[in-house]
Amino acid sequence: MTSVINVNLPEQSYEIAISPSSLDQLGQQMASLKLGKKVLLVSNPTIFKHFGERAITSLTSTGFEVASCTLPPGERYKTLNSIQKLYDIALENRLERSSTMVALGGGVIGDMTGFAAATWLRGINVVQVPTTLLAMVDSAIGGKTGVNHPHGKNLIGAFHQPRLVLIDPEVLKTLPMREFRAGMAEVIKYGVIWDAELFAQLEASKRLDQLRYVKPELIHAILTRSCQAKADVVSKDEREGGLRAILNYGHTIGHAVESLTGYRLVNHGEAVAIGMVAAGQIAVELGMWQSVDTERQNSLIQKAGLPTKLPTGVDIEAIIDALQLDKKVKAGKVRFVLPTEIGVVTVTDEVPSDIIRQVLQGM
Repeated sequence: MTSVINVNLPEQSYEIAISPSSLDQLGQQMASLKLGKKVLLVSNPTIFKHFGERAITSLTSTGFEVASCTLPPGERYKTLNSIQKLYDIALENRLERSSTMVALGGGVIGDMTGFAAATWLRGINVVQVPTTLLAMVDSAIGGKTGVNHPHGKNLIGAFHQPRLVLIDPEVLKTLPMREFRAGMAEVIKYGVIWDAELFAQLEASKRLDQLRYVKPELIHAILTRSCQAKADVVSKDEREGGLRAILNYGHTIGHAVESLTGYRLVNHGEAVAIGMVAAGQIAVELGMWQSVDTERQNSLIQKAGLPTKLPTGVDIEAIIDALQLDKKVKAGKVRFVLPTEIGVVTVTDEVPSDIIRQVLQGM
C-alpha cells in the first residue's frame, strides 16, 4: 500500500510519500530533489539506535555526505539550548544554503530540526522522516517549527516547509504503546474537524489503543486520510490566516495542561485528548453541538486509551490564566475551535470564562 499526497503551495509544494520500507529509499528520494550533498541527520538516541544506520546508509549510497546529531528525547528538551547544539554541528560541518537537515524522529525532533533549518543561514532545506504516529499525521506536515519558552509551548518558531515528508509505516512497530495512543488523538481530531468518514472508520474498529489490534488497512487509511486532511488545510491556508486554525482543535486547553504540568505528566496527544473533551463540552454548553456527538467523540478517545479527565492537582484558574499566553489570542480574546457536527468545526472568540471554568470543573 503506497500513497503520494501533494501539499500544493504558492512558493514550495512538496510530496508526502507513504510506503512500507521507504526509509531505505530516503537517499534516492532526496537525490531526485537535486539537493546539495551535505546533510545533517538529527534524531534522538533511541530512534537513532533503531533507524539511524539505515538512514545514513541510504543517504551515503546515493552520494550524500552525512553528519549526525542526537538530542535528548522529550518535550522539556525542546529549547533554544538544543537548537544551539544543532547550530554548532552545522557550523562544524560547514552546512551551506543548499544543504539539508533531516529530522528522523517524532514531533519534538521534527519541530527543532525544522526551526534550526529555518534559521541557519536564514533558511536551508529540511526533510521530515517522522517515526511516531503523531508526527506522521500531523507535526511533520505543514511547516510549523519551533521550540518552547518556559512560559508556553511553541512560542518561539517559524514557518518553514519541508522539501519532502517520507512516511514508512513499518517503523511504527517499535513505537511504545503510549506514543501510539498519543498519535491517535490527532487522528481522532481529523475525524471531528474534517473527515466524518474517517471518524466512522475509527468507530468501526474494536480497539485503537495498540498497533497490533489495528488492521494494516486501517493504519493505511489513518495515515492517508489524516495526511490528506492536513495537506488540504495547509494548501488553502499556509500560515494560519484563517482556515488552518481549525487544526488546533483540542490544542488550546491541551497546550495549557502540557505547560502547567511541566511537559512531564501528560504527553502532547494526551493533552490534546483532554482539550478535545473540554472543547466538545464547551460547544454543547453554547448550544453549538449535540450531546450525542460529544459522547461519540469521548467514546472514541476512551477506545484509544486516552484520558478524558484533567490530571489531578491541576489548578483550573491557572489553566484559564495560561490560555492568555496561547499564540491564537487576539486582542486579549482566546480563540476556540468548536465542533458543530462530526466533520465540521468553527472558530470563535466568544467563549465566556465562566463556561470554560464550569466545563473544567466538571472534568
